[in-house]
Amino acid sequence: MSRVGKKIITIPSGVTIDVASDNTVTVKGSKGVLTQKVDTDISVVIENGILEVKRPTEQKRHKALHGLYRALINNMVEGVSTGFKKDLEIIGVGYKASNQGNILELSLGYSHSIFMAIPSELKVSTSMDKGQNPKVFLEGIDKQLVGQVAAKIKSLRKVEPYKGKGIRFIGEQVRRKAGKTGGKK
Repeated sequence: MSRVGKKIITIPSGVTIDVASDNTVTVKGSKGVLTQKVDTDISVVIENGILEVKRPTEQKRHKALHGLYRALINNMVEGVSTGFKKDLEIIGVGYKASNQGNILELSLGYSHSIFMAIPSELKVSTSMDKGQNPKVFLEGIDKQLVGQVAAKIKSLRKVEPYKGKGIRFIGEQVRRKAGKTGGKK
């Protein structure tokens, strides 16, 4: 019994969903357009402003695909109506972040600056306020792409557990370790 797959998706106003004959779902909204190819076994039904994903049998494969495609379509509907946002914070002395359009420049304590090209589907912005840590803000309509780019930025300088330096999500808790204790007496 797939609890995720059985949930219905209410279509918000301003969002249109089309299902093509080859089972491709296209979602259009105020922020953009997203498409997703759905497995031929899974059927997508739209009635009275409600979208429902149905599976043909109770096979394990069909149950897995049922929940997967329902979640993907729900993320598409949410993305084109409200969008997704990830906020990253860079903690460390001398660490900096700036952007020129969709080119992100990071100074993370290495001997060189890191230049990262952000995909054109995403919008990136940075802030370097006095007395606060540098911040990087990612916005987009594709949840997978926003999360993947945020994870790539985080991987450039992982948070170390002793001083807490590195890149993390705003509000993320990092488990700290105790350092070496004093010498034996």
